[in-house]
Parts: sequence; structure tokens; C-alpha cells
Amino acid sequence: MNGAQALIESLKREGVTHIFGYAGATICPAVDALKDVPEIGYTLVRTEQNAGHMASGYARVSGKAGVCMVTSGPGATNLITGIATAYMDSIPMVAITGQVPSHLLGRDIFQEVDITGAVAPFSKHSYLVKDPSQIPRIVREAFHIATTGRPGPVLIDIPIDVQEKTLKAFDWPETVNIRGYKPSVKGNDLQIKRVAEAIGRARQPLICAGGGVWLADAQAELLELAEGAGIPVVKTMMGISILPTGHPLNMGMIGAHGNHCANKALAKSDLLIMVGTRAADRAIIQPDEIQRRMATIHIDVDPAEIGKNMQAAVPLVGDVKVILRQILDLGVTPPDCQEWRSRLADYRRAELSRQFPSRPGSVFPGTVMRRLGDRLDDDAVVCVDVGQNQIFTCKYLPQKHGRLLTSGGLGTMGYALPAGVGVKVAQPERQTVVICGDGSFQMAMNELAAVKYANMDLKILLFRNNTLGLVHQIQSRPPYHGPFGVSLDGSPDFETIAAAYGIPCVTAVGEEELERSIDQFLGTPGPCLMICQVHPDVSTTD
Repeated sequence: MNGAQALIESLKREGVTHIFGYAGATICPAVDALKDVPEIGYTLVRTEQNAGHMASGYARVSGKAGVCMVTSGPGATNLITGIATAYMDSIPMVAITGQVPSHLLGRDIFQEVDITGAVAPFSKHSYLVKDPSQIPRIVREAFHIATTGRPGPVLIDIPIDVQEKTLKAFDWPETVNIRGYKPSVKGNDLQIKRVAEAIGRARQPLICAGGGVWLADAQAELLELAEGAGIPVVKTMMGISILPTGHPLNMGMIGAHGNHCANKALAKSDLLIMVGTRAADRAIIQPDEIQRRMATIHIDVDPAEIGKNMQAAVPLVGDVKVILRQILDLGVTPPDCQEWRSRLADYRRAELSRQFPSRPGSVFPGTVMRRLGDRLDDDAVVCVDVGQNQIFTCKYLPQKHGRLLTSGGLGTMGYALPAGVGVKVAQPERQTVVICGDGSFQMAMNELAAVKYANMDLKILLFRNNTLGLVHQIQSRPPYHGPFGVSLDGSPDFETIAAAYGIPCVTAVGEEELERSIDQFLGTPGPCLMICQVHPDVSTTD
């Protein structure tokens, strides 16, 4: 057995069933070994960045680490954005890169880059493999690090000569014990008691749930606490689908682009319970003001995040699912907050029933989201890109019991389509819809090849306004002097692009066409593209 075969065998033992990748000279031994292992599927991406995004979409719905594999040099550097996107959103991923021969490292030979050094600021850990006998241990550790504590991407860089060397023995470690890496799981009992007491005293308590709730698989515990204590819930963008839109305690998404009701609740609360969220700037615009006006409880697996953006009166470090269960087992006296819930419910009803503006010859994205959401399956997955399409989707798409996936931390345009491919690989029968603008779509539309090759039942909704909508919106207001450098003139005919890949296309130019177009879009077997014409001056504040 050589190093490449040891790598593939190690992945197999880790339960890996799919790899997203792009082959090249320095990773050819590993690809050659993969060819003989039918238990592990392979998706050829059209650019390496998207291998990371596909692995991300796969990880987020499967609960397992996504795996991507590319070659050295530009293959590795192209993957950097995929790794950074996963790091910012705490997505478990193992990225494998080929490398030039180990005896030539540091000589700047063809397609050599120091990829372990390059990704150091935004990877959880990285390995440069020097001895093929260490591959089983390294793979075992990489998956352990990627999936425990605060999840994140781990890089394994393997020189081609290490892949080609023969192992004396394949030694698979059954357990992992890494000195200095012992993530906290259980919350401090005294702090748990303080949390329960604070909730009982509150009159206007509020739970703010983030993506960490999904990562810890703690949705049931969060719902049990919220319903048992009668506490309203707001979500960050990463936690948007934790509660159905129609749930009486769901007050919407907070933040600069959030719902009015959610932001009103955040401003008026007297106890903020942050669960699995970083309290980043897009969600909590003025953390100092929030900290001054109310007591805060912060529950997170990463101690570095507690106190980074906002000081917590009661910090709790550990696994969100475990800590919520500790709080529930201790028992919480429901606070006297009926009046608070009633007031917020009035705000929420008004918000959900608002009438959207309309213009002849175009559709308003909020209207599309409402009508699309009503027709989606109860457990549908929606992958949304970055820009106005992201904000409209997060604010107005009705949530049921599915998932909404997006790039929240890094804000990576071009994320949604490859993430949708990853979702369909992980769960082929699950209804999956990709939502993007014409700017972000053009960053990833080459992955229509992967969609067509696998004949995925992936539905892609494209908002076409011929401009980079969110930047156009920002530039249209002081201190700027009008849009510049955002026109997408020269864009292709997307209907023709879809046809070139053999993918059907539906177009809605006006809102009177929406009902028919959405029904045709969702009812088309296999992949389908739906284009909605949007006015370039539409704003997320309309």
C-alpha cells in the first residue's frame, strides 16, 4: 500500500462517501487510488473554489465533514475562498491538496505554493504530510478536529512523493487523543443556575439563536426552552430556519438587514440570551448599547467568541445542545412576560401582512419569496447567494421545517449553486432550491455542468436586474454620488446558457406570470432555471 492508497483507505474508514474535487498532476496518485474504491463517489467541479462550497453544502445537511480534494499551486489557491467561507461559518470540512515533491519544497518550482501557511489565518488546523506512515493518524485527527468543538475546515497537504511511497504498515488509530485540544462540552453548574435565575426574573426576555444551534443539532432543545418558558426568539442570518415563520414565538431575523419586529424586540428586551451566535456586526449593530441596556447570557462552544464583540453578564462555554439540556433539567421558572409576547406578536402580524410594491414589467423579490415559499416542501433546502437576493430571501421567504443555507460570515458571492450541488449529493431526494442574482450566478454558472451530468433535481431561481444590486443600492445614497462599476452589461442570455447545458428555463417578466411560472419551475422533472425580471432600482428597504 502506498501513501495515496493509505489516504483513500483512511477516508473510507472515516465514513467518507463522496469527494468534490479537481485533479491535477500532484494529486494524481490519490485520484488513481480513488478510482478503485467505488464506495466513495466523486464530483468533478469546474473551478476549485466550488469544491469547497459543495463540501460545505454537503456538510451542513448531512451532519458529516465535507471533503474536497485539489491539486497544488493554483488548484490550492483557488480553494482558499472555499476554505475561508467554511471557516467563517464554522462548517466541518477536510480539504486535501496535492503538493510538489517534498525534496523540492521551498525552491519555487512549478505549481508550488505554501498552502498550509496561506490558509493558517482561516483554517482550524493544517498538516503538511512528510511520512506516508503518518497518513492514517493525520486523517483521523483531521476529521476529529474538523467536527468537534467549534467545527471548521482542516487542510491536509500531501507531496506527490509521499503519496507514491510504500508504507511498512497501515496503522489505523481507533481513538484520537490530541494534547492541548480538549473542547469544552458541559457548562459550568453555577453558571447554569445563574441562567435559570436570570430567566425567572426577566419581564422582557429574548432568545437570539444563531448557526451554532444547527451545528450542535440543538433545535429541539432550543424549542423546548423557548416554548416551556414562553420566551420570544429572534435569529441571526445563520439561524434563520431554526423556527417556522408561523411559530408564535418567532420574531424574525435581527440585524442591519433584518426584520422590523426582531430589531424592535432586541432594542426593548431586558434579558438577551445568545445561543450559538458570535454577536457579529451584521447581526448586532451596536453591541455596546445592547450591553449597556440589558443583561446578556452568551452560550457558545468557542471561548474566544464570548466577550469578543459584547461582554456577557453570564458566559457559558460548552456544547450548545448539552448546555440547553442542563438548563432544562435544572428547571426554569417561566417569566411573567405575557404582555411582552403580545406586544411583539402585534408587530410581527403587521410585518407578515405588509403589502409589497409592484412595477409593470418586473417582479418584486419579496412577492416572489412569499409565493415560492408557500409551494415548497415542508423540509425543503434553500441555498441563497449573497447580495439583495440574500436579504430578500432571509426577510421574506416563509420558513417551514427545512433549511436555509447561505454564506453569512464571509459573504461569498457564487456560494449558492455549488452548495446546492453538495446538498443534492448528500440528500438526492430532498427538494433543493438555489436563489441567486445575475451577478453571483455568473460566478458559479459553470457548475451547471455538474448539475446536468448528475441530472440533479435542482431548481435555480435567478433574479435578473442587470446590476450588482446591493452595491447599486449603497452607491445610490450619500455619501456616494450614484452607481458606478456595477452594470452587468455584456451578461449572456441566461435562457441560452441554460439551453446549452440542456436545462429547461422558465421566465417571469411580470407578477401576473408568477403563479404559472413557479408551478412550471417546481414541477419540471430534473434541473430547471427560473429567471425573474427585477427593476434595477429595487431596494431591500422598499
